[in-house]
Amino acid sequence: AVGMSLPVLAVVFIGACLVFLTSFINYAQAAQIIGAQNLSTAVVSTNNIDSMNLMEKKKPSASSASLPVLFTPEVLYWQDKIIQWASDQEVDPLLAATVMQIESCGHPDAISRSGALGLFQVMPYHFQQGEDGFDPDTNALRGLAYLKKALVAHQGDARLALAGYNAGISGSSQLEEFWPAETKRYVYWGTGIYTDALAWAESSSRLLEWLGAGGKSLCKQASDAQK
Repeated sequence: AVGMSLPVLAVVFIGACLVFLTSFINYAQAAQIIGAQNLSTAVVSTNNIDSMNLMEKKKPSASSASLPVLFTPEVLYWQDKIIQWASDQEVDPLLAATVMQIESCGHPDAISRSGALGLFQVMPYHFQQGEDGFDPDTNALRGLAYLKKALVAHQGDARLALAGYNAGISGSSQLEEFWPAETKRYVYWGTGIYTDALAWAESSSRLLEWLGAGGKSLCKQASDAQK
């Protein structure tokens, strides 16, 4: 190199820079590809974990053929059916009973101001053409199928699933501060009752509170319909 002229040295220097730059670009591209592969693997692994946890959460927690006595007599009237319906949809029968409690208190012919029907207060558009929305089996099929969908959407979180059942899955995915007041009350009643049911408590202060806030009238209608 000592005997090289300046033009030759310049050419050699530029060539060396080009070789270094090419190597650096190739290295960066390789690192980007490896990083993307690692990210893809991480996402798959996380999804697998979520799926496994969800499968565990979908198992009914009530192993016996009964429900806690804390539910009102009008809901316990449907006890065997609730356990069967919940098993068919792979949801916790205690959660299914909680939904029925605050939706209709076991009144199969209940109709809400929004047009929801039956035991699980299912909106008409969830039924297929020709289905009787007041039929208990059909109502439970459509209602609990949506509850299961809400559970899946929220990775098995029962609290958010209750919000989804009331406000719709898209509505429950918003920040809680934007939930309607009705949904906030619904989740308040539901989570309290469900928590007591999971503990197999003999009574529920939250359920008694719900009865005092208007639930007693709903249960009276259910009781009259079951006679």
